[in-house]
Amino acid sequence: MKVYYLPKRINALAFDMDLTLYTHPEYGQYQIDSLVERLAKLRGLSFQEMSCEVENTRKALAGSQGRANTSLSNVLCHYGISMEENIRWREETYKPEQFLKEDLKLKASLIELSKKFVLGLVTNNPVLVARKTLAALGVGDCFSILVGLDTCFISKPHEKPFLKFSELSCLPLDTCVSIGDRYDIDLDIPLKLGMGGILVDGVEDVYELPSLF
Repeated sequence: MKVYYLPKRINALAFDMDLTLYTHPEYGQYQIDSLVERLAKLRGLSFQEMSCEVENTRKALAGSQGRANTSLSNVLCHYGISMEENIRWREETYKPEQFLKEDLKLKASLIELSKKFVLGLVTNNPVLVARKTLAALGVGDCFSILVGLDTCFISKPHEKPFLKFSELSCLPLDTCVSIGDRYDIDLDIPLKLGMGGILVDGVEDVYELPSLF
């Protein structure tokens, strides 16, 4: 865990979801591979060819934005896949309940944090996928705010999802902290917006968050 900045006054925590609230590299890779596979079929390429092309495109797009990384959604947009189609692919394909299970330790940590802060989610997956993921983890009742890909129809890294989080929570951004596993996706823009930022390596770090505040 690395704490980049914490505001003096903290009212809300905005969590990333995938590979933040759970540590499951296989499911994380499945999410990428399943979308690349659909794109490959659409473009008449092999999965291996498409994977290589997507990785090169991701690097090029990130570099053009002055970043080290960008989202897969942005890569799909580059190939002409609309955000609506991107959302539909994810809703049809992702089955978090097949990979994830109830995490009582995570729930205990989130319950402790909820005694002090508003807890919300800012994810690059659709809200439906987010609800299924939280349900699989057994923490669906811990989050009062869900900002997904179909909330703003734009993916992180972008300021709009975080501005929407501020709007839905009725709290200024400078009293909120973004928590995620990728600096360029989850923390860079929030920090520039005046939010706090905590980089985690996975759910094991989330377990320790109550002792931080």
